[in-house]
Parts: sequence; structure tokens; C-alpha cells
Amino acid sequence: MVFEEKRIMNGEPEDDPLESLRQKCEETEHCMHTRERLEMCETRVGSRSQTEEDCTEELFDFLHARDHCVSHKLFHSVK
Repeated sequence: MVFEEKRIMNGEPEDDPLESLRQKCEETEHCMHTRERLEMCETRVGSRSQTEEDCTEELFDFLHARDHCVSHKLFHSVK
């Protein structure tokens, strides 16, 4: 939040190539599959009143898939 405020105050463009690539990568088949697994886990954990299960593994799998996709595309769009 603070970073966003500083970025706007410094007059930097609002079009962030990293964020736009993340959104595009989230739409790929592999990322959609890992997001579905994460959402299923969150639903399962949220439906239980007492559980030791959390969705850390699924979250890391999703973030890894998304960032792997981004890493291959980011430097081609940065000058």
C-alpha cells in the first residue's frame, strides 16, 4: 500500500509490466490448474471448524508456477 502511494506520488506510470505479466501468466493452463488446487484447498479448510491443515503448499505451487512463467517473459518487455 505504501509502495503504491509512493509510486503514484513520484509520477511513475501506473502500467506496471510485472503486474500485467502476472495477470497474463495466471491465465495459462498450468497456472489455472494450480490456482484451482489452491481454491479447492481453501474451500476444504474453510469448511472445517477445527483443522491443522493449511494451504501453504498449494499457495507456493501457484506462486512458483506464476513466477516461473513471468520470469521467461519479463525481461523481454523491459528496456
